[in-house]
Amino acid sequence: MPGPLTIRSAQPEDARQWLTLWRAYCAALGGAVSDTASNGLWERILGSDHPIGCLVARNFRMELVGLANYVLHPHTWSLQPVCYLEDLYVAPEARGHGAGRFLIEGLVALGRERSWRRIYCHTHGNNHAARALYDQLAPSTDYVRYDIDLSPVPLQTANGPR
Repeated sequence: MPGPLTIRSAQPEDARQWLTLWRAYCAALGGAVSDTASNGLWERILGSDHPIGCLVARNFRMELVGLANYVLHPHTWSLQPVCYLEDLYVAPEARGHGAGRFLIEGLVALGRERSWRRIYCHTHGNNHAARALYDQLAPSTDYVRYDIDLSPVPLQTANGPR
């Protein structure tokens, strides 16, 4: 993937390419998200009244090669919002060129500009590629996550419920 990458907020014209990346990300996790949920997510990403956003990485041909979906939420220990980096994905053919790092750095710059308290994320323990990147950017914490599933039919992935 020669040439520079650009990072920017998702735009309406990105819909088709974003959906391709989104579906590939879901498949890589061994899960599937319905078209209804995927379309609803895209609408929330573009809507100014939702706390969900997305940064995208574009190559020199202006093709999307990565996405970072994030969720802003209040924080009980601060009046500043906190950002949860929920989904980070780079197309396989674009990996190894810094797109994941650039997406996170773009999110950090956005957070500093908007006075967020922090950005956090999590990944599967065996996702060595993601962990290698995250370990370069921030120390891991000792928090353990527990999920209480409230959905009538949990989304199943190869690694269990999501």
